[in-house]
Amino acid sequence: MAKQTTTKTRSSTKTATTNKAPEKPKIENQSKLTLEAEREAGSTVKDDPKAESSAMEKPTQADEAPKPSLSSESETAAKSKADPKAKTAPEVKSSPKAQTTKPSQAEPVKKASSKTANAAKSPVKPKAKAAPKNKPSEKTKTVSSVKTPTQAKKDEEKGQAEIKAKDSPNTKSAEQLKSAPVRKSANTISDKPTESDRQNKAPETTEQEKPKTESLSPAPVLPVVPQNETAVAENVPSKGAVAPSQVPEKAVPKPSATTVETQATTSSKGAESVYREPNTAFITPLPEVAQAASISPDLPSEKLYRQPDYRKAEPISPTPESSAPEPEPVADMMSHLEHAPYHDQPGPDYPHMFVVQITPELAPLAKVGGLADVVTGLSRELELRGHSVEIILPKYDCMHYDHIWGLCQTYDDLWVPWYNGHIHCTVWFGFVHGRKCFFIEPHSPDNFFNRGTIYGFNDDVLRYAFFCRAALEFLWKSGKHPDVIHCHDWQTALVPVFLYEIYQNLGFWHPRVCFTIHNFKHQGLTGDFLLNATGLHRPEYYFHHDRLLDNRIPHALNLMKGGIVYSNFVTTVSPRYAGETKDGGQGFGLEPTLHTHHYKFGGVVNGIDYDVWNPEIDPHIAAPFTVEKVDNKYVNKRALRGRLLLADNEKPIVAFVGRLDPQKGLDLVRHALFYSLNHRAQFVLLGSSPERDINSYFWELKRHLNDSPDCHIEVGFDEGLAHLIYAGADMIVVPSLFEPCGLTQLISMKYGTVPIVREVGGLADTVFDKDHAHHKALHERNGYVFRDYNNEGLESALSRAIDCYYQFPDHFRELIKNAMRYDYSWKYPGQHYLNIYDYIRNK
Repeated sequence: MAKQTTTKTRSSTKTATTNKAPEKPKIENQSKLTLEAEREAGSTVKDDPKAESSAMEKPTQADEAPKPSLSSESETAAKSKADPKAKTAPEVKSSPKAQTTKPSQAEPVKKASSKTANAAKSPVKPKAKAAPKNKPSEKTKTVSSVKTPTQAKKDEEKGQAEIKAKDSPNTKSAEQLKSAPVRKSANTISDKPTESDRQNKAPETTEQEKPKTESLSPAPVLPVVPQNETAVAENVPSKGAVAPSQVPEKAVPKPSATTVETQATTSSKGAESVYREPNTAFITPLPEVAQAASISPDLPSEKLYRQPDYRKAEPISPTPESSAPEPEPVADMMSHLEHAPYHDQPGPDYPHMFVVQITPELAPLAKVGGLADVVTGLSRELELRGHSVEIILPKYDCMHYDHIWGLCQTYDDLWVPWYNGHIHCTVWFGFVHGRKCFFIEPHSPDNFFNRGTIYGFNDDVLRYAFFCRAALEFLWKSGKHPDVIHCHDWQTALVPVFLYEIYQNLGFWHPRVCFTIHNFKHQGLTGDFLLNATGLHRPEYYFHHDRLLDNRIPHALNLMKGGIVYSNFVTTVSPRYAGETKDGGQGFGLEPTLHTHHYKFGGVVNGIDYDVWNPEIDPHIAAPFTVEKVDNKYVNKRALRGRLLLADNEKPIVAFVGRLDPQKGLDLVRHALFYSLNHRAQFVLLGSSPERDINSYFWELKRHLNDSPDCHIEVGFDEGLAHLIYAGADMIVVPSLFEPCGLTQLISMKYGTVPIVREVGGLADTVFDKDHAHHKALHERNGYVFRDYNNEGLESALSRAIDCYYQFPDHFRELIKNAMRYDYSWKYPGQHYLNIYDYIRNK
């Protein structure tokens, strides 16, 4: 029974040590040390039965320990019965103490001591039974290690014969026995490991990664720890775990609190920014909007060269008037539009014309967007040129009636056909800043225009369809026969439809229609019920691609398409925007219609009213200034800082003034805010949105930056503050997703605020880049332009503007003067519209 027990112990022990690398044959001195240790250990096991059970448990403990030398103790226990000479073995008694320190791998000192204690047991293994040089692989060794009882007996007898033959008195002390095998254990590993050893061997560290203590405690061959399990292996002790002293940790040092605070307050020169922009995209561009393609007119090659020097602009003397100027064609007029501010040539002397403006808005009476300013400014310019202008608009209950002088009823018995009956209306007359205005007030249970606001109702299509029918009914019954009826946007797009389908049959044949589209986004889509309400009827006639049928939605009527088809001429608010809508994907489905009617489609840049927006006479600013006295602009800059409680320093002020609408590129506006704050600039925002979510976001942004001395956000609109921002800011950003014309950049240039705009729509027609507008002379460049709708594109222009402000102040000052010299009043747009009126009028 004892032999069988010994045989099982030996086989299990060898199976547990199959992961060891091949070993070299032992030298003679090492064999002697092994025999002496076997005698001492054997005598202890024979006298103490507990030692025998401890020896039986050693193979199980060897599986848990990373030492390859523990696998030999089971054979020592089997030989102890044949050698009763040895009495004490203090090294064996100390082994449990060493085993208790093995799991605590987090302390390198204890680990080293455990290895020293276990090193005394490593020579107990019968190293004389070394394998030959051509040793089989690990897998083969594991299979052959399970021996029969006969083989085990032969091995035991062979070991006893070797002991007798090589026994000598050259034994060493216990201290030498502890230290010697530690130094020679590194040599027990074969110089040329087999293929299986290469697979099981842990990756070796480089010379730079090896710690200095490696020579004192050489690591045994261990299984490879996968790369993704390294973090777990560092904390959980397991088989073959590497001690901390053997594999250096590459842990990143945690920054201290001072370091974190420094990083959070680093300026733009550092790695971290002072103000961190939110990563969330709070506003998504409109999905149906295709970003404008680059549609630039072909320029003569001689204009593409950069000017040699930066010369100051000089006043251009007006050219003498010609005796008999010839009216230029409309197409030629459009091509010369971008040069208008520097061409003071008067237009042809047209005969007197009677123009009626039919509009849903009029500034400052009923204003929502730029449409109201266009009607007011154009009407004033036409009257200054000697033409008669009348304006017709609804009588809203929310109008600013204090701007109307002499309001009275002028037509009290107007009955407008509606469905199968009529609606009684009253027409009022009054002067609005010198303009003749007629207000239509319907007396209907539908309460069309007494709702407290102008737009935003589900029946807006029916409201303005009725207004169009009422306006034409009033013109016809009052006996007015204008030369041109000028309509604006989808709200009045049915005027030419009614004129040519209904009123021409009644004898109202003299007027011609000019239709101006201010924004292709809103087109007035509706159903067939509109035909019954307005008296057009015949749905099979109007639901046709050549008339009102929408190009994208079947069984839908498009009011704006009807205005394009039935008008005599169609304009939009800039030549660039006209090209983008027809060929650049900005037409919102009306591109085929614009291509069909391209011969009567063009663009005219809007103007601004210099009676209102003029730094020489503006009552809302701290100090008036002109191009010659531009230093007073900085008085307004200090006044703006004092009103908004901004820090008074050398930094430039970057501003945004306008409607908070996704069309305006609000994500780039937010990026411009944080980029300015992080690059030595201040930022001021003034605007509001009809959408509650957008307003809420900017209110939250205002609270987040409330303590910043370089930022102010004003959610809302203040007319006086807007004037002061235009006068006091150094730069203004207009990063629109699409922009039909834009009035912000025109106003800012008049006030000497350098515009930073995206090359789209009217922005590209009015702002010319200081560094890259090679087709313009240096004194004609007035701002900074970028093309791509992303953060990098905005930064490319904004960074150049800020750098020019700091590094080239003289150039920046000349850029301010160049912008102020441009004339974007209604002088030239008024002449262009007169050219169109004369082109289409009934001659």
